[in-house]
Amino acid sequence: MGTKKDYREFFRVLKFVLFSASAGIIQMGSFALLNELTSWPYWPCYLISLVLSILWNFTLNRQFTFKSTANVGAAMLKVFGYYCVFTPVTTVLGNWLAEGLMWNEYLVTGLNMLLNLSTEYLFQRFVVYKGQIDNRNTNGWD
Repeated sequence: MGTKKDYREFFRVLKFVLFSASAGIIQMGSFALLNELTSWPYWPCYLISLVLSILWNFTLNRQFTFKSTANVGAAMLKVFGYYCVFTPVTTVLGNWLAEGLMWNEYLVTGLNMLLNLSTEYLFQRFVVYKGQIDNRNTNGWD
């Protein structure tokens, strides 16, 4: 039988996945619009859609998943640092797969999104909000 802490962590992961799914809809939708309605190569379509999903996901997860009163500017700066590594790697690799190896652009974007989901949760949980989780009054939004 799990402890209350175990259940809380399970639901935190579940909320993160659900909010990330909504960000994924934003990312894939904006990517599809840009990819289909412009003649741009893969990388600007991916980059713009990624930024839109980051803003959405950061806001929701800070408020509802991690329930943190951590300094917004400091938290954003840490997430910015994560994306300073993640974005160039996935943009270059994604462009190479989509343009160089002719992989399907949607498959490449989906793979990048799965990589982002797993690594960003770990980064936010153990770096961005370390020691500052569940310290905000939630007013029933558990």
